[in-house]
Amino acid sequence: MTSEAYIWIWLPGEHEPVICGKLQSEMNICNFVYGRSYLERQNAIALDPRELPLQDRVFSPSFGETHSVIRDAAPDAWGRRVLTYKSEGQALSELDYLLAAGRDRIGALDVRTESSGYTVTQPDQSASIEDLMNASEMVEIGEPLPESLGNALLHGSSVGGARPKSLLTDADQKWIAKFSSTTDHYPVIKSEYAAMWLAGKCGIQIPDIKIEKILGKDVLLVKRFDREGINNRWHRRFMISGLTALQLHETEAPLASYTELASFIRRSGEHYPADTKQLFRRMIFNILIGNTDDHARNHAFFWDGNHYTLTPAYDICPMLRAGQTANQAMVVGENGRESTIRNALSLSHLFSITVPEAQTVQEEIVQIIQERWDEAADFAGMTKKESALLKRSTILSPACFY
Repeated sequence: MTSEAYIWIWLPGEHEPVICGKLQSEMNICNFVYGRSYLERQNAIALDPRELPLQDRVFSPSFGETHSVIRDAAPDAWGRRVLTYKSEGQALSELDYLLAAGRDRIGALDVRTESSGYTVTQPDQSASIEDLMNASEMVEIGEPLPESLGNALLHGSSVGGARPKSLLTDADQKWIAKFSSTTDHYPVIKSEYAAMWLAGKCGIQIPDIKIEKILGKDVLLVKRFDREGINNRWHRRFMISGLTALQLHETEAPLASYTELASFIRRSGEHYPADTKQLFRRMIFNILIGNTDDHARNHAFFWDGNHYTLTPAYDICPMLRAGQTANQAMVVGENGRESTIRNALSLSHLFSITVPEAQTVQEEIVQIIQERWDEAADFAGMTKKESALLKRSTILSPACFY
């Protein structure tokens, strides 16, 4: 089992990575130390100015196996499932997961055993999107994977979330491809496309999205906003999750709140109060569209070494409701995680928005969803029956207005 590794970073504006420090694992706890040469760089930035300030000392995580900002560079549920599958069930440490994730992982960090001569290895170029779809389905149903397909699927193992996905490069664009799951009992991919498209119409910043039908199945393509193509070279943008912004461990995720994220923006954000108002708009939209999977890892911030900036929205998908009431994944207002407009408006002042402004925002979003849901569903390729199912169970649910 590997006991140490190096953290490579793409600094703002740079297209080549440098080593910023080293991880040393003891009893599955990863301590971190900055490299002295990195500390001497004029353009060095702290990975996290609160947990990992630019100091020449050993940093131990306050909880969990590694620091939150480094955990953001590790695979999430789907990626860990793929890696565990590839390891044939062998136990993997947190450092193993960090090392095994693809080199094109989300954000601007990479974790490698080598301390010099960084090379960017490309995924198996023979693997098409059809191959990747088939490979993800094999993982889901437990069938053996050909070596080439396994390696190609690992390329997307660093992408967060629990659903099947991979990373794709198409000409001068990079995309996250999200696949249907064998366990889907409603059109999840179509629903996410419709909700994302509609979010854009409601004044929410979203990345470019496309939906395609491949091998008779729906595939959602989401343009990566952590990559910028400049002068025919890729630049990586440093990102942290909302969970890291709140300095919470995975087990503390239910404690995360929209108001605390707004407070983080107020203290450290570059675009305050614009970003707190944008966050409020997203919270209202999530409630009205029925997206209850809005946990803190489904919010993120760019980090340039000086300020944090809210990233475009992602992973917005209506969830079918079994009953009338529902709860969001994060605390919304005075009534905790209750998915109601009244609850969302109860602490609107903490988003630097007045009560009349907050009411106007929710009325505007309600109207747009009412008027354009059918259009969004049609663009997503939903049947009338599929669209009606979502409208009946979750879109603008009457429970939102209790």
